[in-house]
Amino acid sequence: MAPYRRSNHTSRAPGGTDEPTDGRVRDGAAERPPDCLPRHVAAVPRAHDDRGSRRSVAGVGDGEDLASSRPPTSPTGELSMNPGRCLFVSAAVMLLTVPTGLAAWAAPTPTEQVRGAIQRVLRIIDDPELRGGVRQAERRVAIRKVANDLFDFAEITKRSLGHHWQQRTPAEREELVGLFGDLLERTYVSRIELYSGEKIAYVSERVDTDQAVVRTRIMTKQGAEIPVDYRMLAHGDRWQAYDVTIEGVSLIANYRSQFNKILQTGNYPELVKRLRAKLDERTDPADVKARAAKN
Repeated sequence: MAPYRRSNHTSRAPGGTDEPTDGRVRDGAAERPPDCLPRHVAAVPRAHDDRGSRRSVAGVGDGEDLASSRPPTSPTGELSMNPGRCLFVSAAVMLLTVPTGLAAWAAPTPTEQVRGAIQRVLRIIDDPELRGGVRQAERRVAIRKVANDLFDFAEITKRSLGHHWQQRTPAEREELVGLFGDLLERTYVSRIELYSGEKIAYVSERVDTDQAVVRTRIMTKQGAEIPVDYRMLAHGDRWQAYDVTIEGVSLIANYRSQFNKILQTGNYPELVKRLRAKLDERTDPADVKARAAKN
């Protein structure tokens, strides 16, 4: 994982970003993924109206709950969105969208930025030379590169820490970005490799200066619809996602709650310890090779 880098843009304080109120809106119709996804990928579990099945469709089988052994709950007592679910659905969005070429070069819009990443991921997944366990490490390195281009892991870490970010030294911030970013990458890659493909509709794109929201909706084969929003920041001539919201619950809000609980009842070393433990849980030989190749 690359060390924490300073962005050349000015962002709002962690946790204080509002949805843009002005800007462009692009409407889109549902698109079907090309028939190029690998046949060996596991099928998505069947979806029903009950929430348990809906969570299965979104890939919430093994969440990254850092604060306790029990899943986080909402004020109403219901299970809240799982971070792994957000990453899986964002991976689904990347895989489900059919990329289109630009007539002439121009700075990509937020939606076009995602489309460019999609094309790269589809090529990686459909590459026959990268299939199978022998080339798994190489495939994961390639997918991680796409993930690093699409997601601003430093910004995600900063906003997930909230006000605790200001209390961390530069060395601690770099350490957190490395650990947390690596955990998010591994979760993201594992979800991509399990996904089989559904439909997606682009609902709208709203841009306000250096911030944007791309609204999408994933539609399962059983008719369930899962709203997924990308919140993005401009970095020069490109956009990167700093949050993914599924059914109204955001990735960074979920992690901020967990981080805050750990730091209020423990200390910074305890947070690092739990992040390392989660990384160890998700480590396999292919991940070790992928990390070595990346570094």
